[in-house]
Amino acid sequence: MNELNSISDLDRCRLYLMVLTELINLHLKVGWKRGNPIWRVISPLKNASVRHLQEMNSGQEPTLGRQIQGVVSMASLAMVCEATDQKPELQLDSLDAGPMERLLCSLPLNQTLQKPRTDGESSFSEESSSSQGWGKIVAQYIHDRWVCLSFLLKKYHTLIPTSEGEILEPILPAVQMPERTLQSALEALTILPSDQVLPVFHCMKILVPKLLTSCESLCIESFDLAWKIISSLSNTQLIFWSNLKAFVQFVFDTKVLTIAAKIKGQAYFKIKEIMYKIIEMSAIKTGVFNILITYCCKSWIVSASNVSQGSLSSAKNYSELVLEACIFGTVFRRDQRLIQDVQTFIENLGHNCAANIVIENTKREDHYVRICAIKFLCLLDGSNMSHKLFMEDLTIKLLDKDELVSKSRTRYYVNSQQHRVKNRIWQTLLVLFPRFDQNFLNRIIDRIFQAGFINNQASIKYFIEWIIILILHKFPQFLLKFWDCFSYGEENLKTSICTFLSVLSHLDIVTENIPEKKLILKQALIIVLHWCFNHNFSIRLYALIALKKIWGMCKALHLEELDALTSVIESSLNQVENMQGAGNAKKNWQRIQEHFFFAAFHPLKDYCLETIFYILPRLSGLVEDEWISIGKFTKFTDIPLDAGFQWYRSPTQLCELKPGDWAQQDIGSNSGEADNQSEWTDVQKKIIPWKNNVPDLDLELVFQDRAAKLGKSISRLIVVASLIDKPTNLGGLCRTCEVFGASALAVGNLQCIRDRQFQHLSVSAEQWLPLVEVRPPQLIDYLQQKKAEGYTIVGVEQTVKSVDLTQYCFPEKSLLLLGNEREGIPANLIQQLDVCVEIPQQGIIRSLNVHVSGALLIWEYTRQQLLRHGVPVARSSGLI
Repeated sequence: MNELNSISDLDRCRLYLMVLTELINLHLKVGWKRGNPIWRVISPLKNASVRHLQEMNSGQEPTLGRQIQGVVSMASLAMVCEATDQKPELQLDSLDAGPMERLLCSLPLNQTLQKPRTDGESSFSEESSSSQGWGKIVAQYIHDRWVCLSFLLKKYHTLIPTSEGEILEPILPAVQMPERTLQSALEALTILPSDQVLPVFHCMKILVPKLLTSCESLCIESFDLAWKIISSLSNTQLIFWSNLKAFVQFVFDTKVLTIAAKIKGQAYFKIKEIMYKIIEMSAIKTGVFNILITYCCKSWIVSASNVSQGSLSSAKNYSELVLEACIFGTVFRRDQRLIQDVQTFIENLGHNCAANIVIENTKREDHYVRICAIKFLCLLDGSNMSHKLFMEDLTIKLLDKDELVSKSRTRYYVNSQQHRVKNRIWQTLLVLFPRFDQNFLNRIIDRIFQAGFINNQASIKYFIEWIIILILHKFPQFLLKFWDCFSYGEENLKTSICTFLSVLSHLDIVTENIPEKKLILKQALIIVLHWCFNHNFSIRLYALIALKKIWGMCKALHLEELDALTSVIESSLNQVENMQGAGNAKKNWQRIQEHFFFAAFHPLKDYCLETIFYILPRLSGLVEDEWISIGKFTKFTDIPLDAGFQWYRSPTQLCELKPGDWAQQDIGSNSGEADNQSEWTDVQKKIIPWKNNVPDLDLELVFQDRAAKLGKSISRLIVVASLIDKPTNLGGLCRTCEVFGASALAVGNLQCIRDRQFQHLSVSAEQWLPLVEVRPPQLIDYLQQKKAEGYTIVGVEQTVKSVDLTQYCFPEKSLLLLGNEREGIPANLIQQLDVCVEIPQQGIIRSLNVHVSGALLIWEYTRQQLLRHGVPVARSSGLI
C-alpha cells in the first residue's frame, strides 16, 4: 500500500483486484479448500485496507499518496465483500462485528475526498492533471463504499430496526439507523453518475421493506428518484438493463408489495403508477416489461409445484400486472419491427455474438412477457384458496377488458391492436378455464355468452365458441342458458348467431357425458331447422353444418320421434350436398365443411397450449407476430414447467393443417382496414328446403322447370341488356329480373357472369334466371324474331313520341330493351321498337342509371300483372 503515490497506480491496483477476483471465481468453480493460498492474501489485504482507511480519517492533511491509498483500500474491501456475498464460505469472521464492519458502518456514507495537496513545484504538473479526473475517483470511492454497505446490510439484516428510536447506542450505525442510511442513499443518487448507482439500489432493496410502514414518504421519495434515473438511462444500453433490474428488485420486492397492499397508503398507488410507466416504456423499448413480470412471477413462486399462499394473497392486489402481461404486445411500425427483428436475431445467436456477452441477454422479445404470465398461471392450483381467488379476480378483469375494447371507438380490423388484445384475452381465459368451478361460472356465464353476440374477428369467435363448448361439456346444467341465446330477436342476433350454431356443430362433445341425449337432440334440431330458413346465406351455411352433425347423431340413436322430419331434412341435406351450377354456393358449402373448426378440430383432444397460442392463431389468419411456438414456452426457463400439466403439445394432426380460405366474419362490424370481405356478399343463393320433400331431385332441369318445381312464379317479360357494358349494372339487373320473376335476361356476352363485380351484385341470381347471349350485331334479328312470337318491343328511351311510364299499360308478353350507359339505344334499333317509354323526372339531371331505369320498368310491369290477376302487391323485405 505504501507504494501507491500517483494516479497511475490506481489502474495498476484495479488490474490486480480484477486478477484476484478471477482467481477466487476459478477456485470456487473447481472447489474451495481451507488451505488455499488465496486465504493468505485476502486476510492481510483486508487488514491493510482497514488500517489505511482509519489513517485517512485520522485528521491528517490529505496528500495524493494518502488519498490514493484510501481509494484503493475501499476498492479492495468492496472486492472482498462482493466475493464473500457470492460465496458465504469465504466469510472470515463470525456474525460478530469486527474491525472492518465497525469501520465501514461508522464512516460517513457519502464522504467526498478532498483534492490532494500539491507537494512542491516538481510534482505540480502531475497534481494538476490528477485534479481534472478527481471527480471520477471520488465517484468510484463512494460507489465502493455503498458496495461494502450493501454487503453489511445483507449480513446483518436481522439487526435493522423498523424505526431508529429502538437503538440508543448503535454498534453499527449504518445498519442500525436505517432511516438515516436511506436518506444518505437518496443523497448518493444525486451525487453519483448513472453508471455507479447500482449498489445504492441494492441497499434500498433491504432498507425500504423495513421503513415502508414508519417512513412511507421517504420510501416514496426513493421510488421517484430511482425511477427518474432509470428513465434518463433508457438510451444507454450498457448500464440500463442492470440498473433497471436492480430498480425492479427493490420497488417490486415481495415484502414491499405485501406491506404496501396491506396499508393501502400512497406507496401502494405509487408502485402501481410506476408499474404502468414501465409498461408504457416497454412499448418503445422492447424487453422492459420482461424484467418486471419475470421478477414478480418468480418471487411469487416458491417451487414448480407450490406457490406460497402468502405471496399470492399479495399478488391479488397487483393482478393488473398479470392482466397487462397476458395482453401485452405492441403493433410496431415497419421500421420499428425491423429493429425488433434484428435484435431478436442477434439475441438468438447466443454467445456466438459478442454483443450478447457485453450486454446481458434477457429474452427481450415481447412474446416472453405473455409466456411468463401464462406459465405462471399454469402453476396455480385451483384447490388452493389463495390461488383460486387470484385466478377469479384476474378472470373478471379480463372480461372487463374485453368489454372495454369492444366498446372502444378505435378502428377494429383484422390484426389491429384491438383484435390482438381481444385475442390474447380469450387465449388467457382458455388457459384458466380448468380451474373454474360451477359457482364461479354462475357469475360469469352470462358475460361469456354475451361475448358471442358481439361483432368479433374470426379468431376471437373460435376461442369464444371453444370455451362455450368446454363449459357445456363440463357443466351440462348451463345448456338451459345456452338455448336462451337463440331466443333473441333476429334483428339483434344478425350473424352473431353463427357463433352458437358453431357450438351446436360440436354437440357430440357437449353431450358426451350426458346419458339421456334425446331431449337435447330434439331441442337442438328444432332450433337448427329454424335457422336453416334464414334469409342470410352465411347463417344458413352454419345452420346446415350443425344440422348435418345433429341429424347424424339422431340417426345413430334411432330416434323414432323424429321420423316425421326425415323426409324434409334428408331432402335439404341432399340438395345442398349435390347442388350444381355456377357461382359460389356449392364452393362455400365445401369450404365450410373442410374448415379446420368443423373437420379436424376436437375441443377436448386439442386443448393444449400449442393449439391455443400457435395452431389456432395460424389457422384463423392472424398475423405471424401472434403465433407463439411451443418451443418458446420450453425455452423460457425463468418460470419452471409444471409437471402436473402435460398439455403443452397438441397430440392430434391439427398442427399439420394449412389455413383455409373460409373465415367467419360478422356482417356489420366496423372493419376499418379489414381485408376484403366479398366472401360474404357475393353469394345469396336462396334454398327453400320445405319446398322439397323428394330427396332425389333432378338438378339438371331447365331453368323454367326448376323454378316451377321450387314454387317460383315466372312472368312473360324478357329483358334485353345486350347494349350494357358495366358488369355492376348487369349484375344488378340480373338480381332484379330474378326477384320479379322475369322469364329471361339477354346479355351481350355470357362470360360476364364470371366477373367478380357482377357476382357481387347478382348474389347468385344467375343460377335461377335464364340467361341468353345476344350480341349487339344480332339484336335486330332477335327483336324481329320475338315480334313474330307475339312480343311487344318496349324501349326505355327519351324520344319525341315517348310515353310516360305512369300512362303506359304493359302487355303480358313484353320485351324490354335497355340502352347503353352512355349512348342509349342506337337509331337503327329505335326503328324496331313498338313503343318508347320514359320515366317522368322532377330534377335537373336528365337521366337515371340504366340499372335503376330498368328496375323501375320491371317493377311497373310486375305491379300491373299482379293487379291484373287479382294478386295483392306484397311489401318488399328490403333485404340486400
